[in-house]
Amino acid sequence: MKISSALREIRESTDEELKGRLSRLEEELFGFRMKRFTNQLDNTMKIRQTRREIARVQTVLAARAKGGEQAQPKRETE
Repeated sequence: MKISSALREIRESTDEELKGRLSRLEEELFGFRMKRFTNQLDNTMKIRQTRREIARVQTVLAARAKGGEQAQPKRETE
């Protein structure tokens, strides 16, 4: 998934969806860290990608809480 499409998907989501996604990502990150600690994680880049996606979600939620951004309507694919 490209960054622009991921960011578009995040911005089109509602606050409740974003909070659910955030909790899922945090659990996923915990699992990746545990696997890394026990040498079971093959691709350590997943940790970095997950951390960055968490940051994107938190940034959009913070902007909405501050009033700087509104949820964008979902676009229909062509």
